[in-house]
Amino acid sequence: MHTTQFTRLPDAELDVMQALWQAGEPRRPSQLLEALHGKREWSLSTIQVLLTRLHEKGFVTLSCEKRFHYYAPAVSEEAYRVGETRSFLERMHGGSIKSLMAALVECDGISADDLDEIAAILEHAKGE
Repeated sequence: MHTTQFTRLPDAELDVMQALWQAGEPRRPSQLLEALHGKREWSLSTIQVLLTRLHEKGFVTLSCEKRFHYYAPAVSEEAYRVGETRSFLERMHGGSIKSLMAALVECDGISADDLDEIAAILEHAKGE
């Protein structure tokens, strides 16, 4: 996946990616089905279709060992999170962090502890 181009994943594909990120090592489709049990009630063929889509988009790599296919993330969780955050900020707030912060404050989505943590993050960023 190109770093300059961001592709937002549908929720189903994101669930599969989160299972792969959490696993920390390549997984077979059946292992992902088991990991997602309780969160999603999918069939093995559904997992395989989602993995094929993710592979075509460049989000996962595919390797074959013996007769098994193994999938691993080709994009880190952190890289995806950064891209998703940038996309959200642009779409919903025109790229304005002030607008985002104002919306969080207005909807009581930010606590005093959150404000202290944000202040510490900003102070640290100033020092870099």
